[in-house]
Amino acid sequence: MAVPTFHPMAMEGLFCNAERSCENRSMTRQLSADVAVPSQCYLAEGPVWDQGTRLLRWVDINPGHVHGFDPVTGAHTRFAAAGADGPAVPRPDAVPVGAIGLTVGGGLVFALVDGFALGPGEADASGDYALTRIEGFGVDKSVIRFNDGKPSPWGDFWAGTSPWRRGGPACALYKLSPDGHVTELLGDVGLSNGLDWSDDRARFFYADSFSGGVDVFTCDPATGALGERSRFVTIDNGIPDGLTLDADGCLWLAVFGRGEVRRYTPAGDLDTVIDLPVDQPTSMTFGGHDLSTLYITTARENLTDAELVTQPHAGDIFACTPGTTGRPPNLYGGPLLVSSHAAG
Repeated sequence: MAVPTFHPMAMEGLFCNAERSCENRSMTRQLSADVAVPSQCYLAEGPVWDQGTRLLRWVDINPGHVHGFDPVTGAHTRFAAAGADGPAVPRPDAVPVGAIGLTVGGGLVFALVDGFALGPGEADASGDYALTRIEGFGVDKSVIRFNDGKPSPWGDFWAGTSPWRRGGPACALYKLSPDGHVTELLGDVGLSNGLDWSDDRARFFYADSFSGGVDVFTCDPATGALGERSRFVTIDNGIPDGLTLDADGCLWLAVFGRGEVRRYTPAGDLDTVIDLPVDQPTSMTFGGHDLSTLYITTARENLTDAELVTQPHAGDIFACTPGTTGRPPNLYGGPLLVSSHAAG
């Protein structure tokens, strides 16, 4: 069931984030962020700016919700893609959604808890959602689930898995090709997380959260084949989570447990830190009509009641205008089965 709500004050362009000098970090800007959507998600992740609809989209993984937010009107909607709709908490009747991506036909591609699927951009008027699963592939959802993912510059959808509990089985990074075929790209992963590609398609940035940092791979610009792997940046305090590259080629990284979003130059130097009033930022994306607003997803997963009292905005979406812009998202070019499925 789609749940419409309205937050008129959370309008595009109303986020005040004046740059301030940071006395504690030499040569590093320190910025703040404001609440854009008081969404109160359990584990908000995978934000993407939909240029066609001018909506910010993201998932709340455990309850399986897909959210949409219009920063001009303040309209905020959500629907359950596969399971029953309900409270934003883990539930037996929920089907978790690890990530979404936009498709060339205006729909969505999904990394569900255990596999891939396609669907339209929104639920119908009754709240029903016409989801079409990609058959022939799946992971063992009793021990692992899909996590972060994005369409690639080649029209594929790349998404990786995460163990439900630390000490679980090794995970992997997969590619869903436009023809529906699934390929394992990388094995022996601890917790697959943020990913993005350089503009020239020659470098792929990837966070395996349990590895303690972000790695960079050489990448074949024509095919996307991965080559040599090296460490781009190590995170000593906190967990590397979602990431995105901006128009300057710099990498923005959510540091889960630290309450920070950091920007690193192409050389791996820290030059900006966004301090948040919550401990668990998960990812970010640039949005707005000019892609100048950085939207940040957060989580209240595993926080105690006492911690939630001191972090009432955990699970909300924050926004910051850091003075740089993002890039349009890549689109998945796969078999668009949505129209015929919805019609039937």
